[in-house]
Amino acid sequence: MAVAAEAAKLRAGGANLVDFGAGEPHFATPRHIKDAAIAAIEANFTRYTVVPGIPDVRKAIVERHAADFGSDYGVDEAIFTTGGKLALFNTIQVLVDHGDEVILPVPYWVSFKDIIQYAGGKVVFLETSEAENFRITADAIEKAITPRTKAIILNSPSNPAGSVVTAEDLERIIQLAHERGIYLLLDECYVYLNYAGKPVSGGSYTWAKDHMVILGSLSKTYSMTGWRAGYALASKAVTANLSKLQSQSTSNATSFVQKAAIAALAGSQDCVAEFRAEFIELRDYMLKKLGEIPGVTCTKPEGAFYVYPNISKFLGKGGVRTATELATKLLHEGHVVTVPGEAFGTQEHIRLSYPVTRQNIDEGIRRMGEFLGKLS
Repeated sequence: MAVAAEAAKLRAGGANLVDFGAGEPHFATPRHIKDAAIAAIEANFTRYTVVPGIPDVRKAIVERHAADFGSDYGVDEAIFTTGGKLALFNTIQVLVDHGDEVILPVPYWVSFKDIIQYAGGKVVFLETSEAENFRITADAIEKAITPRTKAIILNSPSNPAGSVVTAEDLERIIQLAHERGIYLLLDECYVYLNYAGKPVSGGSYTWAKDHMVILGSLSKTYSMTGWRAGYALASKAVTANLSKLQSQSTSNATSFVQKAAIAALAGSQDCVAEFRAEFIELRDYMLKKLGEIPGVTCTKPEGAFYVYPNISKFLGKGGVRTATELATKLLHEGHVVTVPGEAFGTQEHIRLSYPVTRQNIDEGIRRMGEFLGKLS
């Protein structure tokens, strides 16, 4: 958000920027989803609803998840929220007390750390290896567990690196957490954008439901970022507390967005497959172009829609000491918008979001190459 604000200032001054900063699809929201919202407004479906969402939207959530992953949640085990971030925020507030430890793999999505700390929790950073594509393993998770571990957060595929937890490791992590009474928070924001194989959800392991919370979002899957449509799936006890907390903050999510969400979840899923196919092509194109810049290396993301190149060879050159300084100078001098790795817990990377046109990739990487060449 800070990067977007700085970029907006430059644009207001007339700068022509190539924007790799925004974490959202470049597609329009599909027509049938927009039509459902318009129809709801025309029908005056604009009043308060019950706090966890109307029964039909919760039914659509559990049925979509069951159809795709074999999960077994009831309507009273689902809550519709104002974006996936609120589902995450409320879950951590409900489950994490002062002094509780929460295991968080690095690199991590920027909000995880702050939300845990806001709840009074202690973040236990789990370092991963770039040489292993930032892979998260059950062995590493087990070593990080202590008597004070209250929760583990897994974001797979991940933002920013696009790393994917294998089905085998996921099952072992679920078993570890369940046997020890540790809550496993599964951020499935990008679950349908898994390029390493068939999408996998922890919800498939129905025997572990009591110690698992599925955090979902329609933002990336259906190109609905601005609609703020998210959800959580959890045991009845956890869901009841999520609803209680939501009743004192936002109350219900926007009424007509709930109708749009039903259309997204219960309607044709062709758009999901189309988006995924385009993202794979854009990923490969972005990696090819990045590979043409001497000194830049990059892991191959297995999901989501970001690349996370290593720019360590340029640190300490041209007055640039950190990734943040490099991203700032690249923005002001090269007019390319990126996000520095410090936001995600690493020191030698920048994040590029690639849902843009191929022309923008060409121009952005050309500018980036010129800028980095001058630093060398």
